[in-house]
Amino acid sequence: MEFFCYHRDRAGSAALREELLEAHWSYMDGYAKEMIARGPTFPSEGDAPSGSVHILDLPDPAAARAFAFDEPNHQAGVYRDVLLRRWRNVLGRTMWEFPGGRTGGHRYLVLGLGSGPAVDLDPPAGRDELIAYGPLLSDDGATWLGTAVLLRAPDRDAARAVLSPDGYAGVEVHDWQFGGRS
Repeated sequence: MEFFCYHRDRAGSAALREELLEAHWSYMDGYAKEMIARGPTFPSEGDAPSGSVHILDLPDPAAARAFAFDEPNHQAGVYRDVLLRRWRNVLGRTMWEFPGGRTGGHRYLVLGLGSGPAVDLDPPAGRDELIAYGPLLSDDGATWLGTAVLLRAPDRDAARAVLSPDGYAGVEVHDWQFGGRS
């Protein structure tokens, strides 16, 4: 089962996050085989991370919750909240298999929170810029709750345009970069 996990940073936690960087990476190293994508998000202006995205293939919702809530930054209070949802890897690849590589261009997390009938179950044309794409689902996988996308795009507006304009209660666009050890 695949899961999307987005830890959002608490205001003023940048120094603690930096202090725990090695503990965070060591924890993630333990999930290297399960990892589909990972990396920090950033506000539109600024260098300090605003959150962390992790997409993993884990045995069940209990394992996903353990991953999310045992994470060192979460345990220490770096994060203000956690969004954890089942997810389906529509592209069938990891971020490391993205043809565009780790660098070059602007990269974004686009998070559409659902309201109503499912939309955007299939990726849009021009998949070459998509790093990860899939629906957010309930724990049992039966109910569509939104869509999460990692992509390379020229700007925030182009990134936002990857999702249907009227299919969501809200859409967030965050600057994002490949995470993990170089």
